Amino acid sequence: MNPKNRFRKLWRYMKFQYYKLLRAPGGAAVIAMGFAVGLFVEMFNLPTYGTSFLLIFPLNFVLRGSLAAALVGFVFGKIIYVPMSFLNAYVAGAVLPSNFSVQLSFLPGWINRALLLNLKLIVGGVIDGALLALLLYFPIRYSVNAFKRKRKENRKLRRMSVGG
Repeated sequence: MNPKNRFRKLWRYMKFQYYKLLRAPGGAAVIAMGFAVGLFVEMFNLPTYGTSFLLIFPLNFVLRGSLAAALVGFVFGKIIYVPMSFLNAYVAGAVLPSNFSVQLSFLPGWINRALLLNLKLIVGGVIDGALLALLLYFPIRYSVNAFKRKRKENRKLRRMSVGG
């Protein structure tokens, strides 16, 4: 198989998965919640060395989100993480006390500083992730509803033109 056909098949598969996600049972709220959960978890995933990824599963179960949408939100969070990490550290610096430090006596100073930076990224990531998830939940829900409304209207028009 030549590379052009492979790319076309990959593109068709991705498009199929996209439409499958938009047509997921449960409606737009389930999709938007799943995306928000994935984005929230990604904002503090790097400093936890990937272990927070496991939070996607119980959070989706409790909040009734779509796992596929959560994975899309997680990937989107990976794309925007680098610029957001500066904001995460800034927000954590504003929230944590100014004299806050990590001092484990048996560790060298540079490891204590690295632990403090990771802690700041976690605290700031949780705050920024929650705000981003809340901020993006409503536009995603609205856009999925708009997509479904337009699809329903198009199907109705096609039925009328075929039947009339």
